[in-house]
Amino acid sequence: MSEIQIKDLAFVPYINETELQKLISDVAQKINSDYKGKEILFVGVLNGVFMFASDLMKRIDLKCQISFVKLSSYDGTETTGIIKELFGLTESVESKHVILLEDIVDTGITIEGLYNDLLKQKPASLEICTLLFKPDKYTKGVPIKYVAKSVPNEFVVGYGLDYDGFGRNIPSIYQLKS
Repeated sequence: MSEIQIKDLAFVPYINETELQKLISDVAQKINSDYKGKEILFVGVLNGVFMFASDLMKRIDLKCQISFVKLSSYDGTETTGIIKELFGLTESVESKHVILLEDIVDTGITIEGLYNDLLKQKPASLEICTLLFKPDKYTKGVPIKYVAKSVPNEFVVGYGLDYDGFGRNIPSIYQLKS
């Protein structure tokens, strides 16, 4: 892994592919243990979650389904604080065990809005699973049960995470060069 350039910004290596897969395996083991004998509906938040969701699902050995919603609150490298729903969930979550999947939780604005909307539909349980979590930036009270890795408040790209739509295809995670 070496420094990369995406548009006008330089990024340095942060989490390599091997470490990512280990982090995902650890989270999958916790979910498999916690939900043994239950069926789960995973709800992934696009676009960023697609790689994490794919690799996580390969390690889940429970009866499960997956669906996706597309929400956005970012413009470039900054959150706008406004959630835009680009397309929503079409299936009912009533009486289902639901796990929301996110690529990264920083302020928590997006995940809180979706979490509260789903709670109104009376799921049997509702938890959040994220690949990356920025505890220093998190401002909401919604509990994040499954965290693959807590990270500092730095801008990251790769493995589904983007900068202005670019970098999602990079198999490792890179951090903005300071």
